[in-house]
Amino acid sequence: MKKVINTKNAPKAIGPYSQAILSGNTLYCSGQIAINPDTGNLVIENITAETNQVMKNILAVLNAADMNFENVVKCSIFMIDMNDYSAVNQVYAKCFSENPPAREAVQVSVLPKNVNVEISIIAVK
Repeated sequence: MKKVINTKNAPKAIGPYSQAILSGNTLYCSGQIAINPDTGNLVIENITAETNQVMKNILAVLNAADMNFENVVKCSIFMIDMNDYSAVNQVYAKCFSENPPAREAVQVSVLPKNVNVEISIIAVK
């Protein structure tokens, strides 16, 4: 059985998908980009601010499912420029200081709304 997870503390879906789906004890979170859910505006002044907003959005979805970063077992990071890897990693590392999840980081040609980074996660209670 699946349960749709939706919170006003993360951006609304910009397409035909849910913010996250909880199936049993596993949460599948759609990719998050740097939309500030309070204003609807993109936070893209620099890659650090952008990644911080992405991680805030992920945490909001996790919290809506009664989880936090400790529950994350897998992350997928998509960047339009691999030269941003170090800056993205610095923000990311603050969220996963102990026992970080498995992950991949890949460069892609374009992301929704022409953002620079998108991150999706899988978490388990």
